[in-house]
Amino acid sequence: MTSVLAAGDHFVAPEVFVDALRDSAGAHDLQFSTLKLPWPVEPFGPVGNVLEASGTEQQLLDALGDAEIVATQMAPFTSDVLAAAPNLKFVGVCRGGPVNVDLQAATDNGVIVSYAPGRNAAAAAEFAVGLTLAALRRIPGSDAELKSGNWRGDYYAYENAGIELEGATVGLVGYGAIGKIVARVLKAFGSHVLVSDPFVKTEDAARDGVELVELDDLLRRSSVVSLHARLTPETKNLLNADNLKLLPEGAVLINSARGGLLDYAPLPELLKSGRLGALAVDVYDIEPPPRDWPLFDAPNVITTPHLAGATRQTAHRAAQIVAGEVALYLEGKRPRFVANPDVLAKFEGLQP
Repeated sequence: MTSVLAAGDHFVAPEVFVDALRDSAGAHDLQFSTLKLPWPVEPFGPVGNVLEASGTEQQLLDALGDAEIVATQMAPFTSDVLAAAPNLKFVGVCRGGPVNVDLQAATDNGVIVSYAPGRNAAAAAEFAVGLTLAALRRIPGSDAELKSGNWRGDYYAYENAGIELEGATVGLVGYGAIGKIVARVLKAFGSHVLVSDPFVKTEDAARDGVELVELDDLLRRSSVVSLHARLTPETKNLLNADNLKLLPEGAVLINSARGGLLDYAPLPELLKSGRLGALAVDVYDIEPPPRDWPLFDAPNVITTPHLAGATRQTAHRAAQIVAGEVALYLEGKRPRFVANPDVLAKFEGLQP
């Protein structure tokens, strides 16, 4: 019998993991225990030496027992937790990147860490397009004004009117699973789509009907810029005070990817000067942002509380991807999405 901990939360609940694991790995004799972590009722944050985690190390250790497998989204697999769990062999994290796991410590302790790329691609792409439309056409602001008793007929004046996606040039910074869906939707609107991504080949972009360009060229030419890159040391503050000045007057900027991709400090002045016509953000340099965050008082800003991936389909899809990885491991096969592939040398007999 294999002991499995389903360490869920208020989005991907423990029972969602259990159901998915029974569907995918039901042929194996599994014994389940569960843990429900407080995210997103309580914001995630650093725990021990890992980022974006929920709960405490002690909560996780108390729940782990002799579990060989854990399915989770936010549990804090720090170096201390991993060192204290000698029976643990597999951690499936239903996120695009397992930032809540110390990968080096996992490798040192012989623990495979798997993740779930693309689990929220459709949700995040739809949300990005929704933010774009909302920013271009003043939808949230108009709603708030009307509810407060103001009929803003002046929004129909030429100088205040929005722009259409049809015929607009839209730049996507990052062209992974999410960026590709966004591009497909924008092309259906009739937009000309520019893409900046060092990992994309020109012929692949041409096949998709998008134009691959350098970042500075994208910023100069785009009426709308939407961020879809992963946050790495190389992409930290990828858009900053220097290159944001390249944007055409009145450009719209969307960030529903990661707060660290964007330097938020110059944005209030860019909005007040009109260099930025509107800003829509779902992610922040500090989450949640403080009450005195300068962009709350800047003009033409739309803010949402990190909701891009929040669909019910995402929760089920994420659990299903992890369950599929667990099934491969139990069958003696190499999982598809291993975040620490060096650890596989410690598992003799895993089939490719």
